[in-house]
Amino acid sequence: MTTTRTTATATTTLPGGTWTLGDLTVTRFGYGAMQLAGPGVMGPPADREGALAVLREAVRLGITHIDTADAYGPRVTNRLIHEALHPYPDTLHIATKVGARRDADGGWPPAREPDDLRRAVHDNLDALGVDTLDLVNLRLGDATGPRPGSLATAYETLVELQREGLIRHLGLSNATPGQVAEAETIAPFVCVQNLYNLAHRQDDALIDRLAAQGVAYVPYFPLGGFTPLQSATLSQVAERHGVRPVAVALAWLLRRSPNILLIPGTSSVAHLRENVAGAALTLTEEDLAALDTIGGDQGPTP
Repeated sequence: MTTTRTTATATTTLPGGTWTLGDLTVTRFGYGAMQLAGPGVMGPPADREGALAVLREAVRLGITHIDTADAYGPRVTNRLIHEALHPYPDTLHIATKVGARRDADGGWPPAREPDDLRRAVHDNLDALGVDTLDLVNLRLGDATGPRPGSLATAYETLVELQREGLIRHLGLSNATPGQVAEAETIAPFVCVQNLYNLAHRQDDALIDRLAAQGVAYVPYFPLGGFTPLQSATLSQVAERHGVRPVAVALAWLLRRSPNILLIPGTSSVAHLRENVAGAALTLTEEDLAALDTIGGDQGPTP
């Protein structure tokens, strides 16, 4: 397999500017491809052409960070990315995840044995049509969230694949602070991808520690995921600015820390454009003080 790259020029200055993942420069406003699969992240999209259009629009807008996983579909989103965007622009970097598979019931059972991980990496390479994956996140825990336990065997397997030239950079997903600390003793990683948003702030200390180390933090479900954020305070701030709550939630994340990278997902071109515009919202100190009072658990997510 030979990877071919093309050149592309961003047509939009995206909110948040850029961040460096190892030797890769990416826009802090990225795109998460999970919603391009069918209901429950299983099967093909109802509107295939619409899904391809979203991916092409993301690149046209200047987004250079797309998040995916071979388990989405499974293999649906990776194949859509390949169809829509291959050969990839030099500026575009695709992050994927390994460590979980899909079962017949739509569950997300762990798949972190060395053979599982090697197979998953090769499946991602094949579906995306590349020789080297830009970034591979090791997905830990389970569908209910992070779980304590050593990541050594699984992470060391990905380090071996990195040495073989199949992976450029490593990351962690659904990880506890203890697992992040353990990974630091094994090999460098460029990001941590965990559940985090206005209502789920359990990783505040971790975000600050990673920022000091120059490591990115990528919040998945920045808008609450399958249980959208519901907050009277959020709605009040949005009303003051004449925007939807999604704009406030995204703008707050970009303001929260410079190492936060956004990957909001959507299957709609119009919604994608709305997310980009919303994240550019300027929040006042009064807004930030009010938003800091939001908290609470929204329940388990995959």
